[in-house]
Amino acid sequence: MKSFFRSAIYTKLSFPIRPLNPNPHRAAPLALLLRPSAGGLSTLSSMASDGSGSNAPPSPTAAALEKQFEVFRHQLDGSGGLRELLRGVASEIESVTRIIQSSLLLIHQSRPVPEVLEKAKGRIGELRELYSKLAGIIQEYPGQYYRYHGDWRTETQTVVSLLAFMHYLETENLLLHAEAEEKLGCKFYLPRKIL
Repeated sequence: MKSFFRSAIYTKLSFPIRPLNPNPHRAAPLALLLRPSAGGLSTLSSMASDGSGSNAPPSPTAAALEKQFEVFRHQLDGSGGLRELLRGVASEIESVTRIIQSSLLLIHQSRPVPEVLEKAKGRIGELRELYSKLAGIIQEYPGQYYRYHGDWRTETQTVVSLLAFMHYLETENLLLHAEAEEKLGCKFYLPRKIL
């Protein structure tokens, strides 16, 4: 073990210390980058371009980068707004799902099954409206289904599980895929168009 440490120390001391920066030029001091200035990003870009820190006009490359990042910022803002819309609908679906779950818990008491199912079935119309609202939002942004589907996937799995349980209590058969689509008013096999 001692020989290992000796060889490691010898290796460390025998090789010259080289900087990891492949650019040998000295970068602008950190204090210059951190000080507040009226120039903002253009000042930073001009300092990076000529290294002197003077307030020269920004280079065309810096202006193009600023414009590109402005576009990215707008895309991020739009994405955040869409995600908030989808999460709002998903939270409404979740609240209706909780109501259905609480009404189905009465099945464990000695209540008649049709009475319990009647209360739960009354909420399916609300779910249908929420899924049509969700489908409308997704249709406005084509090609973005898989980017955002995680925001409502868990709620949809819970809804389908509840529908399957209700269907089994009513018919003593398993719920088919087409029947779940019919009850919710959406097509699960067409995710890019509806859900």
